[in-house]
Amino acid sequence: MRALCWMGVNELSVETVDDPGLVNPHDVIVAVRLTTTCGSDLHFLGGYLPGMREGDVIGHEFMGEIVDTGPEVTNVRVGDRVVVPSFIGCGKCPYCADGLHAVCDTTNPNAAMQQPVLGYPTGGIYGYTHPFGGYQGSHAEYIRVPFGDVNCFQIPDGVGDEQALFLSDAVPTGYMGADFCDITPGDTVAVWGAGAVGLMAAASAKIMGADRVIVIDRFRDRLDRAAKKVGAETVDYAEVDSVYETLRESTGGRGPDACIDAVGMEGHGTGVLQAYDKVKQALRMESDRATSLREAILSCGKGGVVSVLGIYGVTDKFPMAVLTNKSLTLRTAQQHGQRYMPTLFEHVLESRLDPSWLMTHDLPLTDAVRGYEMFKNKEDDCLRAVFRP
Repeated sequence: MRALCWMGVNELSVETVDDPGLVNPHDVIVAVRLTTTCGSDLHFLGGYLPGMREGDVIGHEFMGEIVDTGPEVTNVRVGDRVVVPSFIGCGKCPYCADGLHAVCDTTNPNAAMQQPVLGYPTGGIYGYTHPFGGYQGSHAEYIRVPFGDVNCFQIPDGVGDEQALFLSDAVPTGYMGADFCDITPGDTVAVWGAGAVGLMAAASAKIMGADRVIVIDRFRDRLDRAAKKVGAETVDYAEVDSVYETLRESTGGRGPDACIDAVGMEGHGTGVLQAYDKVKQALRMESDRATSLREAILSCGKGGVVSVLGIYGVTDKFPMAVLTNKSLTLRTAQQHGQRYMPTLFEHVLESRLDPSWLMTHDLPLTDAVRGYEMFKNKEDDCLRAVFRP
């Protein structure tokens, strides 16, 4: 089959690789219909996350049709149209039982590679470095899905392929970030980053009852989508002297009730700290440019929640004193998509949410290298490039 492979830092190639097969009796094989880029892919593409090997198939956000099942699979069958959350759960360990599928105790065969850094391993994820399991990714014609009964969700009639695609990762990640904020009517929620995850966090905050949602970014096309598609207020951080002062003024001096960081380690900013972070990151003295995280913590109102969806590695200049002295709650996780999937289907079916507009570029898999170039460099107003294997 054809697949998009990591060949080195900032080097991708569409190659011919072996078709996946059933390994365990609970496996299914999915013929991928749609798969999309994700900002977290850029971290290992740029060399900021270790553990990639030449020839690894990348991609973790996808939907498709089941074409084969193992003998222990009972809830889904060949021919089912399914969406699959990006993190892999076993469904039986204590963490999966608590809805924390991203930290499943069973699905990461390379747990020993994570333990020295994290203390305890996470669950596995498709196409995302060997410390996260070394699973073959979704930018391919076919993909093996372990624990098919747990991880394959039948797509209801009335939910289109393009809508279902983003329920794999972007929507549940954003929804989880808003869920962490414990939103009550009248709340103001600020979201850093108007990529797909940030936009879905903003949309989810609206669904959960936030009175005001403010999205911070510097790309006009993304801010326009936040305003038009979500109904959010927007701040172009390149056009204000201080995001903190702007948010403070617009909230009557109180600050937002909750702040969501949907940017991560390759964030941009302005001023001396941004220049300092860029130099240290280039020299591999730190992995992160954490401007958005620091701003979110500083800007959040007293007693509020800071919800972190962006992926970070080693962050210095972390403002712990601000968290403590303002009585802030910090909540973060990789997305537990299995927990939210039934609710997300309901939101789509009831027309409260339509994530299909996140797709700005519709490409065959053979054009995936170009798709990633546009996505990484934000060319042609690319929000998400979607590939059709």
